[in-house]
Amino acid sequence: MHAYTPPLLLRNPHVQSIASSLQPRRAMVRFQAKSWLKASSCHIIDCNGVKMQAFSNIHPHAKGLVQLIHGWEGSAESNYLISAAHAFYSAGYSIFRLNLRDHGHTHHLNPTLFNSTRMDEVLRALAWGQEFCQSKNHYLVGFSLGGNFALRTAADMQQQALSFQRIIAVCPVISPRLTMQTLSNGPKIYHDYFARKWRRSLFKKLIFYPQLGYGQKLKTLSNLEQMNQFFVPAHTDYDDTESYLDGYAVNGDRLQQLHADTHIIAAMDDPVIQHQHLQEVAHSQQLSIELSRYGGHCGFLHDYALNSWLDQRLISLTE
Repeated sequence: MHAYTPPLLLRNPHVQSIASSLQPRRAMVRFQAKSWLKASSCHIIDCNGVKMQAFSNIHPHAKGLVQLIHGWEGSAESNYLISAAHAFYSAGYSIFRLNLRDHGHTHHLNPTLFNSTRMDEVLRALAWGQEFCQSKNHYLVGFSLGGNFALRTAADMQQQALSFQRIIAVCPVISPRLTMQTLSNGPKIYHDYFARKWRRSLFKKLIFYPQLGYGQKLKTLSNLEQMNQFFVPAHTDYDDTESYLDGYAVNGDRLQQLHADTHIIAAMDDPVIQHQHLQEVAHSQQLSIELSRYGGHCGFLHDYALNSWLDQRLISLTE
């Protein structure tokens, strides 16, 4: 296992999970990536009638292309994703940052709502990115729910003739059922964070598509369980929450057959996705798991200046 040992005051999982996104680190990451962000090109991609948004930075002497997928209610502008993408670019890679449907500023692009089982549009967007960026070597990095999409890509990539030298999932959702239980029963700060962001996203969708008509009902829903119970049967192809959550799970034999070398980075102290979920993943010769004692949820800060251990570890996995 590649050792990650942060200094004493950064060994608290909540400090790791929260500090990585707070203003001091956000300001530092944005300052370091300022000119790079300005040079990013925005793309609206037609994925068989679905519109997806992505951002690219083509390196003039690219060693390869790194495509990145953010987590639930994050975006291509999320701090952890900007930090990793800029580090990859500085190391000589072209970058393709994908926004999932209804994340970032994409609520106007499609009349129907995001849900986590919408895999086809993600595969099509990644295939478009590989064709556009024209690189010999391709890598995919996903965080949290984006890590779940990355793992499903490793299993399903042949549907779109995708090619990856390596796929990396950071703190990925393995069992959505268990993750929802953890959010409901664990520290309230994480449940309320995701519920607040999802509610805000759903109201934003109504600005562009008021005919969806769920505004008054949404005001009465106070937690993730209630929100799922309403939105799953009303706005997905699933009849109930349990079937929907199972629809994007990667436990059991879902990852039995992978089409690229796949690497999971997770933390034993992750307060959002418990590391025991990894025991439910099928063994595969192409799957390796790196489990750190510390790191929180997508944190992995390695010093008091809030620099990222994760960024350099990701780069080492592509070289």
